[in-house]
Amino acid sequence: MNAFIEPQTNARWPVQEGSSRVPFWAYTDPAVYQRELDRLFYGPHWCYVGLEAEIPKPGDYKLSWVGERQVIMVRDRVMPKDRATDHGIRVVENRCAHRGVRFCQEPHGNARSFVCPYHQWTYKLNGDLAGLPFKDGVKVVTEQGECINGGMPPDFSLQHNGLTKLRVEVLHGLVFATFSDQAEPLRDYLGPHILPWLDRIFQGPNGSRQLTLLGYNRQRIPGNWKLMMENIKDPYHPGLLHTWFVTFGLWRADQKSRMVMDEHGRHAVMISRRNDGGQGPAKDSGVQTDVTQGVTSFKANMTLHDMRLLDVVPEPWWTVPDPTQPGQTITPTVTMITLFPSLIVQQQVNSLSTRHIQPRGHGSFDFVWTHFGFADDTPEMTERRLRQANLFGPAGFVSADDGEVIEFSQDGFEQRNSDGLGQGHTLCELGGKDSGVGQPPTEHMVTETLIRAMYDYWKKAMSL
Repeated sequence: MNAFIEPQTNARWPVQEGSSRVPFWAYTDPAVYQRELDRLFYGPHWCYVGLEAEIPKPGDYKLSWVGERQVIMVRDRVMPKDRATDHGIRVVENRCAHRGVRFCQEPHGNARSFVCPYHQWTYKLNGDLAGLPFKDGVKVVTEQGECINGGMPPDFSLQHNGLTKLRVEVLHGLVFATFSDQAEPLRDYLGPHILPWLDRIFQGPNGSRQLTLLGYNRQRIPGNWKLMMENIKDPYHPGLLHTWFVTFGLWRADQKSRMVMDEHGRHAVMISRRNDGGQGPAKDSGVQTDVTQGVTSFKANMTLHDMRLLDVVPEPWWTVPDPTQPGQTITPTVTMITLFPSLIVQQQVNSLSTRHIQPRGHGSFDFVWTHFGFADDTPEMTERRLRQANLFGPAGFVSADDGEVIEFSQDGFEQRNSDGLGQGHTLCELGGKDSGVGQPPTEHMVTETLIRAMYDYWKKAMSL
């Protein structure tokens, strides 16, 4: 691990504020960002790299990212006797062990092996070095007789000169990888409070559901990567920012909701139920207040030309035993799962997707959406999922707002710190100043608890 370069401002986190005030330099300081790469993305954390369904056949591969290091997710050939215990998914760094070339250029494909174009070093799908030209030199015949020119030293080992291999774990078809030998097992990393909500989406009566790919979106957002994690841990902004959500009742502050976090505060689930929209209280909410009054994003007269965009059909798997209330069930219409540091799993009514955060410096990140469904979906449900996916992605009727306000936020942070003094901070005090880690879930969405909890963990992981 690289030594930490102090923030250029020499600022430190204001201890007296706990995690309720986030200094602007946490988003703008390049030295802090480099430490994030080392401590979080390349340290003892599990990062999402893709879906098992993206590489269905042996030799299928897909390029992905862990932090700023490009990796290859590939399905290896597995002997029949090992298939019960070996998922066959490998993740290796896309960097030749010889001269550091990023040898794989196609974003996805099928290969029997990986060959570096520069000097033809050849690797097995699992990253082992299979061979290289002139390893044993070149035999020539001279006037003095036969001799060998060149060749690798006698102690050169194929075994010790393969690609960088990451540890890999697969959960319900979600593929995670880590560069660290110290990362705890994936299920322990996610924890018992988060796993039931992943099981709800991905686990069927006979094991993990078979996923089908429906498409991709990608965008580059000019903001710090943490801002997207914050955005999906911020439950009350959708009813203020997003016209679609507040007008059509997909997400409003008067809905029944729950905020769940793991025991460290790094992962979270925002859970809510759709209501009928309009100006009155949410249906069955028990709340007699009008949360649309004065909200500029609410458009009372807004109508759709195609009502199929709101053709929501409840699915049997939505209803599950309530993890926090034994003997009762719960039926969310929305669950937004944030798995620190790089993954968001979205269920917004019938739309399903993963969102992969890929940092590109302290002030930019790539955001990759993978929309999916289930193999047993009817054609009508597949069409419905695709239609509702228009709410999301770079130009989505909802998500375009988020990319824009993240850019505005980063602009404000950079502007305040243009003098190099590292001044300014955000304020995250809705619902109090406590991080809420270790406390029961919050049973409403008018809170910034999940954001405070994430920064409580971030400070510890970063030693700040």
